[in-house]
Amino acid sequence: MDKQEVVLYVAISLDGYLAREDGSVDWLDQVEGDGGDNGYSDFYRTIGSLVMGRSTYEVVLKLSEEFPYAGKPVYVFTSGAEGITPNEHVVFTAESLEVVTERLKAVSEGDIWLVGGGKLVKGYLEAGLIDRVELAVIPEVLGAGIPLFPKGVPDTKFRLTGIRQLGQIVMLSYRTIRENGENTANR
Repeated sequence: MDKQEVVLYVAISLDGYLAREDGSVDWLDQVEGDGGDNGYSDFYRTIGSLVMGRSTYEVVLKLSEEFPYAGKPVYVFTSGAEGITPNEHVVFTAESLEVVTERLKAVSEGDIWLVGGGKLVKGYLEAGLIDRVELAVIPEVLGAGIPLFPKGVPDTKFRLTGIRQLGQIVMLSYRTIRENGENTANR
C-alpha cells in the first residue's frame, strides 16, 4: 500500500471559520452543493483512521444520533477525561501528535483524516505533519466564529493541486511544501 498521508479535510466559511462561536455548523446545511454528498463518500473511502480534538468530537456527537465514524480507528486528543462523553468507537489520548500519527500510519488501511478543530490543526502544522489540505469554501460570511487557523500558527506553504466547483461550493486541494522545498506530492 502507498504511504499514508495526513489529510486536513474541512469546510470553512468565506471568512475562514470552521464553526460559529458556539461551535454550531448549521450554516453548512444551507449551501447549494452538487445535489449529492459533494464528494464526501469518495473522500471517506480513502480514509483509514481519523483524529480530532475534543471540542470537534463533542460537535460530531450532536450532528447525528449514531457515531458517523464507527468501524475506523478514531483518536480524540484531550488533556483530560473529565466530562468526556464516552464512546466505544473512540480512543481518547493525551499522547503527542507525533506518537499517535506514527502509530496510525503503521496500522491504517488508508489516509489519516485530520477532522479538526483549529487547535489541533495548529499543533499538526507546528509538528509538520499535514501532507494535504482539502478545503470546501462555503459562500457565507459568518463575521465571527472558530477560525481554521488560530493565531500563532506557523508559516506554512502549500501548492495548489486542484480546484473543483460543486454547486456553490469551491473545493481547493493543496499539498504541503516542506521547509526543504519538498512538495509532498513527490513522495
